[in-house]
Amino acid sequence: MTVEVTSRTDIDGLRARCDAELAAFLDRQDPGWPDGAPRGVFDTIRRFALAGGKRLRPLFCYWGWRGAGQPDGREIVAAAAALELFHAFALIHDDIMDGSDRRRGEPSVHRLFADLHARLAWRGDPGAYGHSAALLCGDLCAAWADQMFHESGLPADQVHRGYEAFATMRTEVIAGQYLDLVSGVGDGSVASALTVIRMKAARYTVTRPLQIGAGLAGAGEELHAAYVAFGDPLGDAFQLRDDVLGVFGDPAVTGKSVLDDLREGKPTVMMALARDRADRRQAGRLRALFGNPELDAAGAAELRSIIETTGARDQIEQMIRIRAEAALVALAAAPVPAEVRTALTALAGSVVDRQS
Repeated sequence: MTVEVTSRTDIDGLRARCDAELAAFLDRQDPGWPDGAPRGVFDTIRRFALAGGKRLRPLFCYWGWRGAGQPDGREIVAAAAALELFHAFALIHDDIMDGSDRRRGEPSVHRLFADLHARLAWRGDPGAYGHSAALLCGDLCAAWADQMFHESGLPADQVHRGYEAFATMRTEVIAGQYLDLVSGVGDGSVASALTVIRMKAARYTVTRPLQIGAGLAGAGEELHAAYVAFGDPLGDAFQLRDDVLGVFGDPAVTGKSVLDDLREGKPTVMMALARDRADRRQAGRLRALFGNPELDAAGAAELRSIIETTGARDQIEQMIRIRAEAALVALAAAPVPAEVRTALTALAGSVVDRQS
């Protein structure tokens, strides 16, 4: 799918407003940081939360609100920006579980703390210290996301309505993360991989943020259903694109190594398709290379070649196109103002046609 993004300035301006609300919230936490507690956790969270990111979840939440006919305002931007703190929690914990050393072009949070431990020659295992410190950072991000959402300035009854979808999203993400663990030691089928991306990433990225915005606005079931019809296939397309970039992307653009997913043996749809389509020789090489923590650049290049020659990458691109088109068809029928439809079309393009 190729969508001309005609409202880039609007998208960028809304991102900047979300960042301003995030910075203001975090700055309000600074004076209350406990006396005598090292500031490493606080400073790391602030840096990580504000250091880049596409801000997709706040953007979809904002336009979910506007789709219900509600006006622009600082309060909805603040409530939407709280989702970025929850996203920080998810990324920090995901990097620990995946053993990823880089995020957004910088060392991941657990790697930062492990490197600090090693640099200062502290007692114990640097890796264990890094994991533990990062877990605490992620936990605090999740707690602060709740706090920021409730302190957005919207009336309490509206916050309560929006929080129902927020709670659903939170449960789905954690359940999806566990399902990801299970699938990593399970059958590795296409069906199980598709279930993981729907629970762990697709609804979390698009559908639930839209519904949180709709809930805050007091929208009815018709709009919630329309957001599911649009958001689910678009969220699937987003994650399928993410999996392609994890193997074929440019690390200078994505900010992550193209070795991480292959070394981890991440059970993606693309790899499941490659296994299904591989001949005997290719299947043997997949078993030897995929999930090997010592995988080098040459081995990764061989894996990419197998993915290409089996046709798995082409099939993923087709799956992305089909889902993106289904999302746009659903959006065309959604009961939202024309301005919102235009904005969501632009966002759909940024989700699917991207390099990072």
